[in-house]
Amino acid sequence: MTDDPTPAAGASVVGDVARRLEAILLIVDEPQSLVALAAAVGAPIAAVRQAVAGLVADYDGESGGPRRGFELREVGGGWRLYVRADHDALVSEFVGAQAPSRLSQAALETLAVIAYKQPVSRGQVASIRAVNVDSVVRTLLSRGLIAEAGHDTETGAILYATTDALLVNLGINSLDELPPISPLLDDGADGFEGEVLR
Repeated sequence: MTDDPTPAAGASVVGDVARRLEAILLIVDEPQSLVALAAAVGAPIAAVRQAVAGLVADYDGESGGPRRGFELREVGGGWRLYVRADHDALVSEFVGAQAPSRLSQAALETLAVIAYKQPVSRGQVASIRAVNVDSVVRTLLSRGLIAEAGHDTETGAILYATTDALLVNLGINSLDELPPISPLLDDGADGFEGEVLR
């Protein structure tokens, strides 16, 4: 009689799925459904469901290890890592004490589009930059460099504009002091075979 290797093989597959899930869950900004997670890690939904349950138990200290300072929580039909509520004050204090970090290139580009085109929606900024700007806009909002400035009358989209904090950071008194952008842009004549645009 031979031993059936299936249980050990199954545990190994779930462990591998769990490790891949952790890598994805560390970088997501929004809760992810089981279907989205399964697609991301290339595993069946049943295996992802089992791996998620294992991770929840592990982080909660139910697997014999310590209870972690973070948890895997289901919110709004999706899964995401969160700081445990009993550490909220500690994390808030730490984040508040940190010197403000420099803005990324993506944040600077998004901020420039908003400064020159305001008020402008996320969709309009994304169209100009040709990339998704949701997380960058959240960063700029959290830093107080932009704020909501009403809604687009046609689409209902939230419009954004810069704040006085941006002026202070740039050392200027008004947006009129921003350098003109038109000399930095292509005149758009390329492709018109020398036709002069008036």
